Formats: sequence, structure tokens, C-alpha cells
Amino acid sequence: MPERNFGRSADIPLGMSDNSAPSVTGSSPAPSAAGLRVTVDLNLCQAYAQCCYAAPDHFVLKGREALHYDPAPSTGARADIERARIACPVQAIRVENTGTSRR
Repeated sequence: MPERNFGRSADIPLGMSDNSAPSVTGSSPAPSAAGLRVTVDLNLCQAYAQCCYAAPDHFVLKGREALHYDPAPSTGARADIERARIACPVQAIRVENTGTSRR
């Protein structure tokens, strides 16, 4: 399977210990005119990978606990992203329209 880049300029090397929380590469997306903002609360995420099964084009688990995800998908991906959000057993995924305030 080819590695997905999700538009990042470079991946950050991931180092995990068995006691650490899942990590993610990339940074917060810059606001755009249209699209979504996806965030994963890594304090809640337990790397069950249900998001990877629900939306494999947007969430990828690398190694045991290194979650890579698309932080700024297009609005056309909303159905896939919402399916991943609902599938998360610990409700760690948050989806917002860009331009909305965080609460």
C-alpha cells in the first residue's frame, strides 16, 4: 500500500514507548475558505484504529500507536470523517467547519 502524505511537507520522526500516548504528524491546518478542521485528542485516543477502518483515506495508523490523519479535509469528505468520528470508541475525534470558533 503506498504511503499517504496528506499534503504535509515532511513527516516528523515518530518515537513511541509502550507507556506514551499516540502521536500524530503534521501541524494545525491553516484556515481555508472551505473545508473541515479535524482534531484528535491524543489524551483520549487509545489507538483502537476504528477511524482507520471507517475512513482509510483520512486516518492511518503507523506502527502500534502513531496516528496520521488529514487535519484539513475538503467538505466532500464529511461523510467519511463523520463515520470515523462516530466509530471512535473513546470519542477522541472532533470535526468542525473551517471558520467556526472552537468551544
